[in-house]
Amino acid sequence: MAAFAASLSCVAPAAAQSLQAQQFGARETVRDVSISPDGQRLAMLISSGKRGTGLVVVSLDGQMKPILNYPGEQPVRLANCSWSTFERLVCTLYGIVSNEGKPAGMTRMIAVNADGSNLKELSARQGTRDLYERFYGGDILDWLPDERSSAVLMLRHFVPEHGTGTLLASSREGLGVERVDTVTLKRSMVEPPRPTATEFITDGHGTARVMATRARLSSGYSSNERVYKYRRPGGKEWEPLSTVVENGYATTGFDPWAVDRDLNVAYGFDNLDGRKALYKISLDGSLKRELVLARPDVDIDRLVRIGRQRRVVGVSYATEQRLVSFFDPRLKALTGSIAKALAGTPVVSVQDASLDENKLVIFVGSDLDPGRYYVLDRATKKMAEISPVRPELAGVKLAAVKPISYKAADGTMVPAYLTLPPGSDGRNLPAIVMPHGGPAARDEWGFDWLSQFFAARGYAVLQPNYRGSSGYGEKWFRDNGFRSWKLAMGDVNDAGRWLVSEGISSADKLAIVGWSYGGYAALQSSVLDPNVFKAIAAVAPVTDLDALRDEMKDYSSDGQVKDIIGSAALWKEASPAANAARIKAPVLLFHGDLDLNVAIGQSQTMAAKLRGAGGKVELVEYKGLDHQLDDSAVRTEMLDKIDRFLRTSMGLPAMP
Repeated sequence: MAAFAASLSCVAPAAAQSLQAQQFGARETVRDVSISPDGQRLAMLISSGKRGTGLVVVSLDGQMKPILNYPGEQPVRLANCSWSTFERLVCTLYGIVSNEGKPAGMTRMIAVNADGSNLKELSARQGTRDLYERFYGGDILDWLPDERSSAVLMLRHFVPEHGTGTLLASSREGLGVERVDTVTLKRSMVEPPRPTATEFITDGHGTARVMATRARLSSGYSSNERVYKYRRPGGKEWEPLSTVVENGYATTGFDPWAVDRDLNVAYGFDNLDGRKALYKISLDGSLKRELVLARPDVDIDRLVRIGRQRRVVGVSYATEQRLVSFFDPRLKALTGSIAKALAGTPVVSVQDASLDENKLVIFVGSDLDPGRYYVLDRATKKMAEISPVRPELAGVKLAAVKPISYKAADGTMVPAYLTLPPGSDGRNLPAIVMPHGGPAARDEWGFDWLSQFFAARGYAVLQPNYRGSSGYGEKWFRDNGFRSWKLAMGDVNDAGRWLVSEGISSADKLAIVGWSYGGYAALQSSVLDPNVFKAIAAVAPVTDLDALRDEMKDYSSDGQVKDIIGSAALWKEASPAANAARIKAPVLLFHGDLDLNVAIGQSQTMAAKLRGAGGKVELVEYKGLDHQLDDSAVRTEMLDKIDRFLRTSMGLPAMP
């Protein structure tokens, strides 16, 4: 079945760029795979051309039919696609539009037959009398697996209408739930909209059991408290369940994620001894609370779910590698046997399942394998490969990723991942410290196209989970990487010093590369100590916290902004742009002009401040792209430019 993968390749040759930049800059060929309820066909979300996305339907005998293609000429792409019936698919389109002169994200849901016919928009149409634009097109809340119909439960944001000149204008507003037929588009109300509603959770069988609301403050902003209520089986009344208080990136209180109908419980996360743990709470009126899993070293942070009803089968957490604790012993045995059979690919996850769960879509991968999809027939115990995720890397020797810890200046051991060039003895190499984005995030073991590219070009790469990273509990996260920036940047700089002390690199061959908050760290680490890194590359970095405050005010109160980036007294010392004169190393910046996460003005300000301070800087702007720079040609160019920039800046010999 994998034979068709080569036809999906989207890398165009570029003679002036290194072969490795082309190979690693290519986007994932296969982005997602969904299996039909009858287990007979697969829907594959693929990359199309340089920056487009497409949908193909593949029968299990290998016949492939292209269904949809969005070439990327406009900032619109397929975000996901899943089956609503044996013959019908539901997809989400994501696009970027102009909203009062600023770019804004917009989603719309569509339905299409497996042969490409009968394409219809599922999202409620924007009315001519609507008071404002509806940017959110809804989501599938429940696939109604117990029915043999073409209906689903959908979330919908209701917009009130102008009332001038009519008595029929609707005043309904807020988030609600509708039953929508994906063929006829017939709609009926299931949960009426509430202006304060932010979330609904069903039991996977068509019944809304949990609802979250968030009060609107007199200032016009939303409260930082999410109030959850639940219904008993067969009940109509909403009863109190929990309250989750948000403090910047951190939360306290039971945060429900799923409902198990058969056990009549809600699964969710809450704090225990400073770390996230998984609990379940009975929904029978007793609210009996039971600890499911906790660890003394890391947060428990993900549920493992499969099937049309999205049933909870386990829980996941990341130590040196991501691990799964299964509740379902059969799935535990199954994934264990797959990992054993496919030696060297310990990352095994169930991506999707047929209605009877006899056929599963499996993803496997490792640090040395970008990943590949398989379809498993549990009845015959046969597994067939669907496609590798990155066929351009077939035959390319990848670098092993080793979990390590290094000592920070205050003696704290900081976890990190070290990637050395394949075949290297790990001595006297040019090296890159690559801090992750977020800052409420962490790096994990596995394939990383950025670090693997640099390793292929001869660099050692160290990815630190500095203090301010998530996943290690409240104490490690501190006040996040903005408010506790000196601690976070100290750990980042100490990562570079460790590379030198271990003989892996030398002080004149150290560089730093980061994306998003990682780009902020790449710049701000040199504000703390200008002498550690000899070259800085930052992709879509935050550089000016005062400007970030202004951007956040569109959707966050002053208190919420302060919880994330602190008070005005901190912004100057914590902003790279305000301290550009301290940065000695040459800087290379990249940014998409439609970035919704970090406005391109952040890089433009940084470049101007560096030039004004006499620094050496280049800013590369990419038109029509957002935060991810999801374009194979652009990523190829970016990788090649960073490599050449680092070699020039550190006096390294050129490579073909």
